Amino acid sequence: MKIWYQYGSEHSANLVMIGRFESAAEATRAKEIIDALMKQVDKDHSNGTLTLGSPSDRYSNEMLDLIARLNVSIGPQEVEQFAYEVTVEVDESDIVLSTEELDISAFLKVMFLKGARIEVYSAHDYPDTAYGRGK
Repeated sequence: MKIWYQYGSEHSANLVMIGRFESAAEATRAKEIIDALMKQVDKDHSNGTLTLGSPSDRYSNEMLDLIARLNVSIGPQEVEQFAYEVTVEVDESDIVLSTEELDISAFLKVMFLKGARIEVYSAHDYPDTAYGRGK
């Protein structure tokens, strides 16, 4: 039997982040960037160049190349966030991210750097919003 000794509020955030873009094409492009970063983090974790739970001060060579190609600014300590359990969907010209995590700066940066106006809230506190959990 396992006994849980800790409580982490980061796993009860019920967080919603909405990036509102000028067009559906811009939202789709930002989602593609997020998907590419998530895929690279998965590769880095699989091949041992990224250890989840141990923030790094270095990128893998592949991640460094990808970040340069995508023209985004994300710190090496933030790339692990792309391994989190998140749902990211495009809804017309919006990207809607939902997660239980609070460390979302990497996602915020991608959306912001690609031109989004961003709204962040707890779906616990606002269940009747379009993306709240009460709908």
